[in-house]
Amino acid sequence: MYAMQYEITLPADYDMTTIRERVAARAHVLDDRAGLGLKAYVIRERGVDGSPVNQYAPFYLWDGVGAMGEFLVGGGGFQGIVASFGRPAVHHWTGIACQAGPARSAAPRAASRLLTPMPAADPATVVADALGELDELAGRAGAHTTALAFDPRHWQLLRFTLWEHSVPPGEDERAERYEVLHLSHPHLTELPEGRHW
Repeated sequence: MYAMQYEITLPADYDMTTIRERVAARAHVLDDRAGLGLKAYVIRERGVDGSPVNQYAPFYLWDGVGAMGEFLVGGGGFQGIVASFGRPAVHHWTGIACQAGPARSAAPRAASRLLTPMPAADPATVVADALGELDELAGRAGAHTTALAFDPRHWQLLRFTLWEHSVPPGEDERAERYEVLHLSHPHLTELPEGRHW
């Protein structure tokens, strides 16, 4: 499993209705995409849930790098983003674990993302602790799907969670909060549950 996200930060006075309409018109294109576990069409709006920016920041879970690469550079769909917004930096992480929550059958409306540094001293302990937190999070009411991944270039852990209604109280205050406009999930059930190694 590979996690991927790009962030398109928009002007402070940008009308986010434009993004909502874009997603409503185009999101169905990836509803049956080969190799795609999920794509969460997420946004942040300036002044909502503590967001300092307007941002369109889709998040993906791929079942392999081939499908991800084909999407980005093989004419597989990313050219629409480039044509509309220019070419954003694409962040990607190697998957550690993915868990279904009790709200997996619902359409998620919110998401949270937590990025934390991995200390050099003992990364195995850091990952073990994060896996314990992931298990606890996946069991919470309203959790749809939660994933843990890491970036070995910047030595960061990523935790991304989809929520049925809203990010609940008790989620880490450092986590960024998003609104989910649509979820494409053609092969979500094919991503292995639990630890990916």
